[in-house]
Amino acid sequence: MEGIEHRIVSVNGIKMHIAEKGEGPVVLFLHGFPEFWYSWRNQINALSSLGYHAVAPDLRGSGDTEAPTSITSYTCLHIVDDLVALIDSLGVKQVFLVAHDWGAVMGWYLCMFQPERVKAFVCLSVPFKPRNPQMKPIEIMRGFFGDDYYICRFQVPGEIEDEIAQFDTANVLKNIFAVHKPDPPCFPKGNIFELSTNTSISLPSWLSEEDLAVYATKFDQKGFTGGLNYYRAIDQNWELTAEWTGVQVKVPVKFIVGNLDMMYTTPGTKEYIHNGGFKKDVPFLEEVVVMDGVGHFINQERAEEISSHIYDFIRKFK
Repeated sequence: MEGIEHRIVSVNGIKMHIAEKGEGPVVLFLHGFPEFWYSWRNQINALSSLGYHAVAPDLRGSGDTEAPTSITSYTCLHIVDDLVALIDSLGVKQVFLVAHDWGAVMGWYLCMFQPERVKAFVCLSVPFKPRNPQMKPIEIMRGFFGDDYYICRFQVPGEIEDEIAQFDTANVLKNIFAVHKPDPPCFPKGNIFELSTNTSISLPSWLSEEDLAVYATKFDQKGFTGGLNYYRAIDQNWELTAEWTGVQVKVPVKFIVGNLDMMYTTPGTKEYIHNGGFKKDVPFLEEVVVMDGVGHFINQERAEEISSHIYDFIRKFK
């Protein structure tokens, strides 16, 4: 896109691709799955025009960033070390953090492990999740939602990749981006992302054919394994973070979610966000915004509104 520059930086033993634009305080954008820097194209342009240096990396395993083969290379410790090295390479001590989906999960870890590096955090879709010391996360998910729950289905290396390979990459991504279902996503074997039943899905209004082609081309080149390995490292993250059990996240936070987002409609999440649990764990939580009629890919579905929300929050700290 016009004016957005690209380069490769060395961080934590890997080569990381970043997209950037503008000058001023750094706003670091972290994408989710199945995405890469391109998901932030609108916010990069918006925030750079308002006096910020917008930086959006392809996270480890995604886009044009290196993808180590071992699942154990995708833990929260690896990703946070990548981000800290990136921040250092930008020549700053602190950044404004904006993150979505898996980027948000890693954003919470960054804020927990190294809060001094984050001036303020605008978090989209995924609230903080305190560690349950009694049980591993995948076991909890299987108990609540069953073996067909999407995160449980992602656990076996290669299995989901083989199912996805039976379909056209563009159709896979279109189904993920276009389908709004508030229920926890469950996919029987042989029908991942409901591809075998959703044969005539239309693109959502916020995603053009050209946008879809950008995603499809990149995932045809890269594959899905790097992003899926984040799910496969969930239990290892739990094991590695025992000493952070009960630790509060003490950075200023604005949280934004769509009321149709599967993360928001997951049982127990609304109660945690609105009944005091979230504020207890994140004492500097300043705002919670629930956007009506919006699904999971909120920064693309409501690009201008999200850019305004980001600016309205971070400008208070400039």
